[in-house]
Amino acid sequence: MDTGADSGMGGVEPDCNVEFLRSFGRQMKLLREIAGLTQAQLGDLVGYGEAQIAAVEQGRRIPKPELIDAVDRAVGARGVLSAMKGEVAKARYPSFFRRYAGLEAEAVELHAYVNHVVKGLLQTEEYARAVFRMWRPLLDEEAIEQGVSARMERQKLFSRRPAPLLSFVIDEHVLRRPLGGREVMQGQLEQLLIYGHQRNVEMQVMPTERDEHAGLAGPFTLIQLKDQRRMAYMEVQDTSALYAEPKKVSPMEATYGVLRAQALTPRESLTFIEKLLGEL
Repeated sequence: MDTGADSGMGGVEPDCNVEFLRSFGRQMKLLREIAGLTQAQLGDLVGYGEAQIAAVEQGRRIPKPELIDAVDRAVGARGVLSAMKGEVAKARYPSFFRRYAGLEAEAVELHAYVNHVVKGLLQTEEYARAVFRMWRPLLDEEAIEQGVSARMERQKLFSRRPAPLLSFVIDEHVLRRPLGGREVMQGQLEQLLIYGHQRNVEMQVMPTERDEHAGLAGPFTLIQLKDQRRMAYMEVQDTSALYAEPKKVSPMEATYGVLRAQALTPRESLTFIEKLLGEL
């Protein structure tokens, strides 16, 4: 069951990540005050809202690299904040997920089968927040917001150029489970339709009524990098496995091929999702 970084807990490692981000926020606040700037004034200088500056200073939001650089210049930090960009980036994800997250961002192809919640890469902000709030033991609001922020950051993959080739096979019951409520699920289905209409994305639904299903061993993701390396990623709770050996990757590639053949076609799948949306 994939309740870890890819679909459920992505970006949340409360004990160390939250404390580091709070520490970074305190440092940023101190440098801002030394520079004689209010949060609103700093926001105007770097092109962000006062609320966003406050969220970073309080450790509730993970700042993007460009924001860190802009703040560093605005407060005259002389590289003190910029030097921490690497550690801030690492704090986006739990340790077991970091290597995969880096590879995902560089993938020229990504293919995934999911069977219990919408894949993290496809989630709306509201759906992701609902998923994090269902986690047990309960997460505090800071950890939830950091997880949501990290998940949204991963979606840059969809707008990257040149565009990667992406495909997803999603079990029907995932689309029928209204996590977060009717409105949240409505927004999630709408986002799947938007992604599914992109030329480089193919979305397929595996109907519950199918009497043959090649994915009973669980969810997995296949990626191909620019250097033609092919890898497979699997995750259970807070444990993950990233495989590069052909003897491990090839069987999962074969399984994915069968899953695609068993599922609805991309066109049929978009029609199916539209039908589900109309039922909400």
